[in-house]
Amino acid sequence: MLEILVVVVISILALIVAFILARGVLAQDEGTPKMREVADAIRVGAEAFIKRQYSTIAIFAIVLAVVIFCVYYLTGQQAYAVDTSLAYLFGAFCSALAGVIGMSVAVRSNVRTAAAAQVSAAKALKTSFRGGAISGLIIVAMSLLGVSLTYYALGANPQVTPFIIIGFGFGASFVALFAQLGGGIYTKAADVGADLVGKVEAGIPEDDVRNPAVIADLVGDNVGDCAGRGADLFESTAAENIGAMILGVALFPVFGENGVLFPIVMCAFGLLASIIGILAVGILTVEGKEGADPMTPMNMGYYITAIISAVLLYVAVNWLLQGIIWFYLAGLVGIVLSVLFLRVTLYYTDHHYRPVQEIADASETGAATNIITGFSVALETTAIPAILIGAALLIAYQCGTMTGITYGGIYGTAVATIGMLSVCAYVLAMDAFGPIADNAGGIVEMSQAPEDVRKRMDALDAAGNTTKALTKGYAIGSAALAVFLLFNAYMMDISRLIGKVFDTVNLASIPVFVGGLLGAMLIFLFAGFAIRAVSKTAQYVINEVRIQFKDPAIMAGTKKPDYARVIDITTRGALWNMVIPGILAVAFPIFIGVTMKYEALGGFLLVGTITGILFALILNNGGGAWDNAKKYIESGAHGGKGSEAHKAAVIGDTLGDPFKDTAGPSLHVLIKLLATLSLVLAPLFI
Repeated sequence: MLEILVVVVISILALIVAFILARGVLAQDEGTPKMREVADAIRVGAEAFIKRQYSTIAIFAIVLAVVIFCVYYLTGQQAYAVDTSLAYLFGAFCSALAGVIGMSVAVRSNVRTAAAAQVSAAKALKTSFRGGAISGLIIVAMSLLGVSLTYYALGANPQVTPFIIIGFGFGASFVALFAQLGGGIYTKAADVGADLVGKVEAGIPEDDVRNPAVIADLVGDNVGDCAGRGADLFESTAAENIGAMILGVALFPVFGENGVLFPIVMCAFGLLASIIGILAVGILTVEGKEGADPMTPMNMGYYITAIISAVLLYVAVNWLLQGIIWFYLAGLVGIVLSVLFLRVTLYYTDHHYRPVQEIADASETGAATNIITGFSVALETTAIPAILIGAALLIAYQCGTMTGITYGGIYGTAVATIGMLSVCAYVLAMDAFGPIADNAGGIVEMSQAPEDVRKRMDALDAAGNTTKALTKGYAIGSAALAVFLLFNAYMMDISRLIGKVFDTVNLASIPVFVGGLLGAMLIFLFAGFAIRAVSKTAQYVINEVRIQFKDPAIMAGTKKPDYARVIDITTRGALWNMVIPGILAVAFPIFIGVTMKYEALGGFLLVGTITGILFALILNNGGGAWDNAKKYIESGAHGGKGSEAHKAAVIGDTLGDPFKDTAGPSLHVLIKLLATLSLVLAPLFI
């Protein structure tokens, strides 16, 4: 069990580094009394939402644990009933804890970043990035500890245990879906309400203290982008590792337990590389250099992480996979894909490139042309990522096939997936940096800090928008590889249950074709429900803000708006409206599997996965492009803030908000949830 020991030691090391970083961040100045007042309001609102959200999720999770136990007990697999149910509950608990930790760190780092901006841009960057790094390290370390300790606790039988601990992955997926969905509804409903009434109708600046929805908007950054994404990437790490471990069972005659444990060992090595990359950012950030691009040290840190991961991948392959170079090359494919996905996402969502500039140009002629151009860009963004994913799978499969080992091709794709996952902790650090910087910018604005401090935070906020867009690209890229891996794990599990090989899904079969059709339909229906939920909740917010704006004292700035009322309205709306799409995502695949059985469910998974990947790309990149077109205009292009082009861009951005921060990220989780659910409940579909 040396492999498990290595994973545990590296994970504990990551937690120690996170603790040291946290002490450093929390020891910093909290700024002026006004800054602390705003930050306290954000923290209280975020903690209240999270408490109510996870109380709701807990009820659903416990009910589903009973269902899992009954499925195994009534299908003659009583030996697995308790273990799988407990693994599911443990995974759900860890996923929830990951989300809470991510948010808790963010709501304490934001005010310290705002205070640091009073000193220098470099200090603000270090503070905000280290705040994000704390979340990244803790979440990935917890995921690795959860998977490895669950594997050990449930017997550590390399040919049996991986099929049991899939319950852990399903529990993580289940909580992540509701966390991402509920948080996404909250953050975008508040954002839409604040922007439409504040910017467009009242003509006041973003994060203006007079806007009753501004605190709710800043709370949303934490509950959506931090808690939601934290649970999402925790689930990604857990589900992808477990799926790869299941595929490793097929190669047990060749590698023994090493092939099963390789995924978590390599991810632990990637965590080690991420620690080095994170610490490098602090060294690369130059003090006293005002106006420097914050993305430069973060990009350098990412490349350092990727290079070290590639070196450690070679070590892991030599140690656990008999030094077979073809598997090393397959892993390199995954690492290279992670870099390429970030670059492609940057091209489509950064204002330095054609797509965003075209949307900004189209804003000159009104909101309609902004929306038309933005949607055309969103559709275009599917092409290059789809080609990259397809090429990566083909090359990784071919590398695995070249080993001459039975099932080597499929295992090659698993190694590629783990290669892409190896940089996850660093990517999560970049992702959590975004909402921290965004919150800090809001705190600076609402506390009426000097103009030079606002300019520093504007640059950091712009970098945060870029990192959030990049990490969404990474998330869907890794999800694409993961679901292929999990689909093969599903077929292997069905083969084990029926006692014969199940390696073909016949799309010419009527039940399978219908299953595939309904799988694609679910993606669009789920996204429609998620976007509609934002609209419904935003309407509550808009009406409340309009009512408060009728008070002349609020508009004159002599009376404080009722921020708490808007927070409460948004919380109730988000929690109520997340229930239907969440239940649909869980209940519908069970219905397909029970009524049309395992092969039709295979078609459902296959087509639903492909549709989900492409639609998520449309939603994520389209929304990101609309957002950055607006920010490009706000920087002074096309007449700047208050111009007609700016008003058109705000409307386009409002359309893109639920795309990129609610429906799109929720689809990342949904397509993995469908696969883990099918694996856990497979006995029901025979």
